[in-house]
Amino acid sequence: MMTAEQIVSAQKANIETFFGLSGLAFEGVEKLIELNTQAAKAALTEASATIQAALSVKDAQELMALQAGLLQPAAEKAASYGRLVYEIAASTGAEVGRVAEATAADAQAKFMSVVDNAVKNAPAGTENAVALVKSAVAAANNAFESVQKAGKQAAEVADANFQALSTSAVRATKSKKA
Repeated sequence: MMTAEQIVSAQKANIETFFGLSGLAFEGVEKLIELNTQAAKAALTEASATIQAALSVKDAQELMALQAGLLQPAAEKAASYGRLVYEIAASTGAEVGRVAEATAADAQAKFMSVVDNAVKNAPAGTENAVALVKSAVAAANNAFESVQKAGKQAAEVADANFQALSTSAVRATKSKKA
């Protein structure tokens, strides 16, 4: 049985975890806002330069060359922007995942402490029930670890797919230009 002090301590830890996660989320949002601000400034500067270049074009051939010259850098910038957004989201998600893992491990340890305490105080003749509880807890722990591993593997596959897609998009733009 948990004491009042243990309950208060657990609540304090939960509140700290909540505010820690909130801080991580806001850091991710701040990074996205900064990235978008930089992208908007760069887009305005590039639009101005492109308009100036278009106004100085003397014939249709020069205009076609200007358009062709803008295609690859635009695709590369879009791919770079997508990578940066993905990196911000992935790093924020990974940090949240680490906090969640640590919190889950702590909760699991506390739960195991309660189970162990209950097992020690179990009345004689309940050995089968105790073994069943221990078995169920072990199975739940194994299932949780399997889910965590599968989640990490899925994130790694998604990252590899995103990187491959981004690279192939830039290559496709380069090959069209050539």
